[in-house]
Amino acid sequence: MTLFHSACALVLGLFSLTLSFICSAAPHNTHGDYYISDTVLPLWEENIPNTRPSNEKEVVTNESIIRIAKVQTPTIEVFLPEKQIATGQAVVIFPGGGYQILAYDWEGQNIAKWLNTRGIAGIVVKYRLPSSQSIRVTHQAPLTDAKRAMQLTRFNAKKWNINPNNIGIMGFSAGGHLASTLGTAFDTPAHLPNVINDKQTSHLTINNISSRPDFMVLMYPVISMFEPDTHMGSRNSLLGKKPSDSLINQYSNHLHVTKHTPPTFILHANDDKAVPVENSLKMYNALKNNNVPVALHVFPKGGHGFAMSPKYKPLTQWPELLYQWLNALP
Repeated sequence: MTLFHSACALVLGLFSLTLSFICSAAPHNTHGDYYISDTVLPLWEENIPNTRPSNEKEVVTNESIIRIAKVQTPTIEVFLPEKQIATGQAVVIFPGGGYQILAYDWEGQNIAKWLNTRGIAGIVVKYRLPSSQSIRVTHQAPLTDAKRAMQLTRFNAKKWNINPNNIGIMGFSAGGHLASTLGTAFDTPAHLPNVINDKQTSHLTINNISSRPDFMVLMYPVISMFEPDTHMGSRNSLLGKKPSDSLINQYSNHLHVTKHTPPTFILHANDDKAVPVENSLKMYNALKNNNVPVALHVFPKGGHGFAMSPKYKPLTQWPELLYQWLNALP
């Protein structure tokens, strides 16, 4: 067991200390400016779907939070727990950022590292953003990458000591919108290239793997694309400033919940000024009305984007609430 995990094991019951340790741990960078895991895989070995030629470059800034924009090569960064404590459960994580940037460490890597302390694998997805000039049909790219991330995780489940039937998704803010889109649209046709002549013949196998998540975790999520409840920055980035009624309906995910939508954990703060709590309430009601198991936690304070470091003390309990929920899943 590493020193990192030994330290975490001593403070599992002390949430504030645990969160502080995780968020301040110095990363060992072996893959570039922001990757800290030794296992990073491209979602697409070649022939990234829905792309067009572009001179655009990925933009990364690191001013207290690592922000990634103009994603060109979507990836998954894999964080695995120590084998001695591994539960076989995995969570595929979609950082937020209004579909304009990805808060990659704040709502990605830090979450994965905390999950590892509880024996759960964390898979951080660097997905394409609709503002990129390298995408043909902009609103389709995030969901295409999300589906692929689920398929790729299941494809490698045995290698990573993961139960392929216990892989869920977790999304923050706009990442919560992407997660809830995947959780309600996993059975829609994927926009993939013809792979018959692809050198990576394993793609044919990956494409046949289900992209349905086994559970969802939605953190202060954008759910609706309808005014006044939507987050207009996310809507404008994903759908454009003048979207059609059909697109607004298509991406208002509470309208597409069915009995097949996976069990869901939702967390929101009542004073969220960026993404109104009505988004979570609409999703909760849709899930309840379809008899989908759902846990909703609304705290009176907390604002938006708090991730692992909420300033409102009662909200520091959310990781333990989530862990207990994850642990109780069938």
